[in-house]
Amino acid sequence: MRQRTSCVTRDAAPGRLYVVSTPIGNLGDFSFRAVDVLKSVTLVLAEDTRHSRTLLDRYEIRTPTAAFHEHNEAKSSPSFVERLLAGDSLALISDAGTPLLSDPGQRLVQAAVDAGIDVVPIPGPSALLAALVASGIAADRFTFFGFLPRKGKERAALLEEIASSPHTAVLYEAPNRVADSLRELADRAADRRAVVARELTKQFEELRRGTLEELTAYYSDTPPRGEVVIVIAGAPPVTLDESVLHEEARAMRSGGMTVRDVAAALAQRGVPRNVAYRIARGAEIGNGK
Repeated sequence: MRQRTSCVTRDAAPGRLYVVSTPIGNLGDFSFRAVDVLKSVTLVLAEDTRHSRTLLDRYEIRTPTAAFHEHNEAKSSPSFVERLLAGDSLALISDAGTPLLSDPGQRLVQAAVDAGIDVVPIPGPSALLAALVASGIAADRFTFFGFLPRKGKERAALLEEIASSPHTAVLYEAPNRVADSLRELADRAADRRAVVARELTKQFEELRRGTLEELTAYYSDTPPRGEVVIVIAGAPPVTLDESVLHEEARAMRSGGMTVRDVAAALAQRGVPRNVAYRIARGAEIGNGK
């Protein structure tokens, strides 16, 4: 008797990788589209599957989950890309908020893009945006710094960048390090306006406003609890004498700096970028202008 054989074929079209934002505290902050996507995909990649189970159960999402976190991202990303290429659609979520923002996922998204897979954002809650829009500090231009390094030259450089930046800075911080970070920022810009936002969308949500010096004093005596976002206003415009800037630019050019480097150095001091380039271009070595 001839043995029958069967062959199961899979649709050759690749699946999609959905990057799904989840609530940062209040479980009601979850979109209908996000729920539909998580129900429709083959697998949900969760930073902590036990933590995410509360949210998934709340919305009756029965899709299987797999752990995807900073400790296994590099190793597991290739296998998930293979599944995407084979036709499975996957959803990436973090414990709270938008994935990749101080959370795992960059390697997987980049690998998916490199493989020609569609990456689809499902927007929603974000702690940094929630803090920014409620802070009362300018939101038209801002830089997100994530979590600062705990120590060393890189930390010092970023603190200097935040203090000198002409636009708003937003950063995350662990509650036990809030007072120290505020103190180091206050050492560089004591009168700068800032907001400490904690437990956003949760029962004990709080936004405390003041100068960096005032907030340092408060949190030194009252350590915060819960998730914390710090928003710092940009440095005020600096009025500088252009004749002095021309002299400094000529000195930098004579020292071997390029026009681009000189312009960047001037811009870091608060000089408008177009003015900085004009002065840098006019500071040719030997140019008396």
